[in-house]
Amino acid sequence: MAKHSTNIINKSSVLQGALHNINSKFRSRIIQTYLELKQRMAKSFYSNEFDSSGVSSGKFCETVFRFLEFELKQGVFIPFGKAIPNLTAELTKIEQLPKVNGHDSLRLIIPRAIAFVYTLRNKRGIGHVGGDVEANAIDSATIVKGADWILAELIRIYHSLSLEEAQSLINSINTRSIPDVWEINGKKRILKKGLDFKSKVLLLAYTDLENGVAVEDLFDWAGHSNLSMFKSSVLKALHKESLIEYDLVLEYVHISPLGIKNVEEEVLNG
Repeated sequence: MAKHSTNIINKSSVLQGALHNINSKFRSRIIQTYLELKQRMAKSFYSNEFDSSGVSSGKFCETVFRFLEFELKQGVFIPFGKAIPNLTAELTKIEQLPKVNGHDSLRLIIPRAIAFVYTLRNKRGIGHVGGDVEANAIDSATIVKGADWILAELIRIYHSLSLEEAQSLINSINTRSIPDVWEINGKKRILKKGLDFKSKVLLLAYTDLENGVAVEDLFDWAGHSNLSMFKSSVLKALHKESLIEYDLVLEYVHISPLGIKNVEEEVLNG
């Protein structure tokens, strides 16, 4: 099971406080799906697999929708665990509720924001089989920004903050969205501090799961000073631990499933 970093726990605690006026039945689920979305988006910078952020965005949208139903329909909502047959149609029903049922943002603006995020997720091949085009970074980033806005609006309404204050709070607890590996002119540089050479190699190999990375590139990008020692004390050691596959003939490295697990649970959250 993946370890939760202290950083993520702290962010959850901050959001619990900011959304404390939201019914606890929904508050924890909203926070959980939001932080999951932010974590998956951060990881997609390395794997280029933006599909995973779409899966989380679907959960987030459906959770917020159920909360809106609960708030605007006197506690009536589609239960968790029961499929929502047509979320777009259900959101339209929310918009058609009488003005007296609740705040205009809950009744009109947030439902439309959810509809945009959910439609982009479904129609652009993100977290949904049969999308029109391949999921990409711009689509995924737009989805995450939409989720940021929705959460900021909930904080604004339920914590009596201005929109600017709510957005500032969101910015302060954002899960890392800046990649720890910077690619420029065909080279990669590690921005994350405090990593040993084994962790650096795993992180660099993680950036190209499909093709692997040439040993000479790993040596250069990791900043090691002795190629022979790099191969023996770093690459061969990682290979022995089954964290990478070190091909001595082709001089190439591929990260293993165990190595991927190590990066996602230890390196990225360290």
